[in-house]
Amino acid sequence: MNNALRTTAFAAALAATFGAAYGVGRGVDPLVAAEDRPAGQHGGHDGAGEGGAEAAAAGHAPGGLQISAGGYTLALETPVVPAGSRSEIRFAVKDDSGRKVTAYRREHGKELHFILASTDLTQYRHLHPVRAADGTWSTPVDLPEAGGYRVFADFTPAAAGAENLTLGADLAVSGAYRPAALPAPAAVAEVDGYRVTLGGELRAGQAGELTPSISRNGRPVTDLEPYLGAYGHLVALRAGDLAYLHVHPEEGDPGPVVSFAATAPSAGTYRLFLDFKHQGKVRTAAFTVRAAAPASDAEGHGESGSGAPAGHTH
Repeated sequence: MNNALRTTAFAAALAATFGAAYGVGRGVDPLVAAEDRPAGQHGGHDGAGEGGAEAAAAGHAPGGLQISAGGYTLALETPVVPAGSRSEIRFAVKDDSGRKVTAYRREHGKELHFILASTDLTQYRHLHPVRAADGTWSTPVDLPEAGGYRVFADFTPAAAGAENLTLGADLAVSGAYRPAALPAPAAVAEVDGYRVTLGGELRAGQAGELTPSISRNGRPVTDLEPYLGAYGHLVALRAGDLAYLHVHPEEGDPGPVVSFAATAPSAGTYRLFLDFKHQGKVRTAAFTVRAAAPASDAEGHGESGSGAPAGHTH
């Protein structure tokens, strides 16, 4: 499937590249905004999507590594929540005068997107918080595992000239903590009876295409439903520093293949989370992926793995 694609990487206009994949999945927030439309009919994140290569070349940091940027700060009002019980996370975005921001541009059906992940990248949530009139956001959460987490707020203030930002802050989940190892790369993810196979041949610093294909009971799924304005959403977190990268297809068909144009800012290991909606429910397929070094670097250092498709371990 040949789709016209636009890479969206929040804050730094970077995107993610992956070479091999591993999958475990879970269902996440099934609520979808009424104004959601199929990919290609939604015009969110225009500024962030353009000039991605130039931003990467300029050495801009990926999103989520900073708590403050562009005159705005993510103020996490509940930095600690308990493991294994339902609680509430509250936060606000403040401007450089310390005032809570109350006006945002709607992008992909929402004023603000909120991502939460554990530092070992085994827990992931794509949440949709509610904003009070004073600018305080809140969302319920139930996290089964204790440990360190990172939260990411992706938004564009309504102020004139404001750009899309992704700010990050640390969250502690109290309780007995047992760190988990990052799953090994593999080509297939299984979630709720769906089989997601990741294809593609991609490298750090070089544009490529990821092509996850979705099937169920041995049959291709050809009737995916739009979720937040697209037939698939892709979030990637870089292992080690949890740099946040997010890409969207601009247009395409409702399955079984959803294509993403992507470029990783660096070689290394990433955790990829693919959200897709089918039969009224949003599911997430998760992959561990490796972005190989650019071909010139690999050749210069005699590294293997050049040109390996997704699903092949380097």
